[in-house]
Amino acid sequence: MLVSQYNQILVVISFVVAILAAYTALNMAARVAGNQGVAARIWLAGGGIAMGIGVWAMHFIGMLAMDISMSMSYDTAITVLSMVIAIGSSLFALWLVSGEQLRLRRLLPGAFVMGSGIVAMHYTGMAALEVSSAIVWDKMWVAISAAIALAASLVALWLTFRLRHEAAQVALMRLGAAITMGIAIAGMHYAGMKAAQFPDTASGMHHHGINGSWLAVLVSVVALSILGITLLVSMLDARLQARTSLLASSLAEANRELAQLALHDTLTRLPNRILLEDRLDQAISKADREGTHFALLFMDLDGFKAVNDAYGHDTGDKLLVAVTERLRLPLKGQYTLARIGGDEFILLAEVGGPDDAASLASALVRAIDSPFNVDPYELVVTVSIGIALYPHDGKTDRELMFNADAAMYHTKHMGRNGYHFFQPSMNTLAQTHLQLMNDLWLAIERDELRLHYQPKFHAPAGPILGFEALLRWEHPNQGLLTPDIFLQLAEKTGLIIPIGNWVINEACRQLREWHLQGHLNWSMAVNLSTLQFEQPTLVKTVLNCLARHHLPPESLILEVTETTAMNNPDESVRVLTELTNAGVKASIDDFGTGYSSLLYLKRLPACELKIDRAFVKDLSGASDDATIVSAIVALAKTLNLKVVAEGVETEAQQAFLTELGCNTLQGYLLGKPVTAQTVENLCNDAEIAGNKLRS
Repeated sequence: MLVSQYNQILVVISFVVAILAAYTALNMAARVAGNQGVAARIWLAGGGIAMGIGVWAMHFIGMLAMDISMSMSYDTAITVLSMVIAIGSSLFALWLVSGEQLRLRRLLPGAFVMGSGIVAMHYTGMAALEVSSAIVWDKMWVAISAAIALAASLVALWLTFRLRHEAAQVALMRLGAAITMGIAIAGMHYAGMKAAQFPDTASGMHHHGINGSWLAVLVSVVALSILGITLLVSMLDARLQARTSLLASSLAEANRELAQLALHDTLTRLPNRILLEDRLDQAISKADREGTHFALLFMDLDGFKAVNDAYGHDTGDKLLVAVTERLRLPLKGQYTLARIGGDEFILLAEVGGPDDAASLASALVRAIDSPFNVDPYELVVTVSIGIALYPHDGKTDRELMFNADAAMYHTKHMGRNGYHFFQPSMNTLAQTHLQLMNDLWLAIERDELRLHYQPKFHAPAGPILGFEALLRWEHPNQGLLTPDIFLQLAEKTGLIIPIGNWVINEACRQLREWHLQGHLNWSMAVNLSTLQFEQPTLVKTVLNCLARHHLPPESLILEVTETTAMNNPDESVRVLTELTNAGVKASIDDFGTGYSSLLYLKRLPACELKIDRAFVKDLSGASDDATIVSAIVALAKTLNLKVVAEGVETEAQQAFLTELGCNTLQGYLLGKPVTAQTVENLCNDAEIAGNKLRS
């Protein structure tokens, strides 16, 4: 027998090819499993061919590495057949591991088929050797090589299936698995080579086959190139898929966030009106289909506006979050709790009947009744609830919402902090409320808004320094309405913005007329609502009105309540500074009723403080109100501010306020709010009387 030796360089190359083929197999499995349809079939075909060529090349290079002191050549047809067997085995392996599951009953037959294919590929390749005498086979080593092939196939299929999906640690695990699989494949080959014994007569080989002297280099280069290119394409595809997956995930997350923003309240994370309406439609359909009942509870917080005004919107927002948490505590089963704006909440809940709805409403009232600790304050609010039952109190979502709202307003009028079921009689008040809101939308268009003017006198009794513009609504059916009836509706609907702009323009127009009549020393005071003061276009609106009516800026006084100014102190300072720099005067209205910071008050560019009528009403020398007013006047003098006292209705109040040092007085004692025509008539009468005296 001839003694065989091995070219160490080719042996090393065969191991490298085996490991690279195994790593390529792992990547190809991921590509096949990660795609569908035509793309999956293309990866299966391309991966199977590349992997088959790699495995075949490893075996072929291993045979070429054998040096047995004779010239070796190979039969072309049999050599190609061995390659086809390798590719077929690889295709089968990739197909097997690309499925959703690889149970033991599939794994064992699959390993047997693949192992048999590898054995067939190896011994077919050996049969391609052209020798004059047949190779003598050692049956024991043949059995060992077959066992190694089966075991390697079993391990390879299992590892490939487990590592076919991309993950954070998969790349390193694949490298380890590829080395293990490569060693096993090479081990099978060299065990098979150990089984081959060449007789001495084999030296007389035929020489018309493929010459092996240059074949080793060619096969090595081609195999490594194919595997390298395939692996590179696979890795680039994996990276592209990862980026595509990341982009898809980001888009999905963005869509979820947009859906969250579109359907949920940003502050409390509760469903908003849009989602509530959808849930309400579903509840009606379900109730009609199954013959069940549900309740709609309309909830409004009592005293929330006072908290917002006194402590600012930031504290109000924290309170709303705390209220939301309390409202969730008694809720069980199927329900939808939504916030539809401001301090209004809606609860949609399945109930067995009125008693269940009453118990639920009572639990909600008790949950809110306890004080809230909103650092650093302890705040108290209550809740008024109106209940509408389906189908008794409405057949549509609009009817239910309207009737539950009407029941809630009835609770408000009955003392708040409780609940009432809807009754048809409640619709009268609700419909009046709704009609008033609809009429208010048309008030500007129909020219129904009016301004009355209350004079402001130099203390104690004159002369007139100017007027405060007071809004009235000349309703076509209800007559002249004061702001306390409709102003809250205007703020709730946002109409306060166009109405407020109308007031500024009309007040400036009227003041211009009085200036043209010779009253150049008169000024005009206009109240700004909180919502109007927060508008970014406020400064532009005011300055445009002054320019339009050719008024000096210092003739206009903008009155901002203390709570409005302190709601966002830094922004208030900025806006008022911009206005006062243009010449407009600023007055802090209702001073003493809100929550002020003297640090910010000192920074506000105001020209006067206006004492709220609540302190003037019960004014006497020894009262607490007198002490408060004295302190306000002293504070104003320290800050170089003038003091205006409103609500002066008695001579005692007039004398006391004048003695304290108030600069300007305003009230029914001196002059009630009147129309512009009345002011002009009074001025004309005074002028006529003066002319008579002079004559």
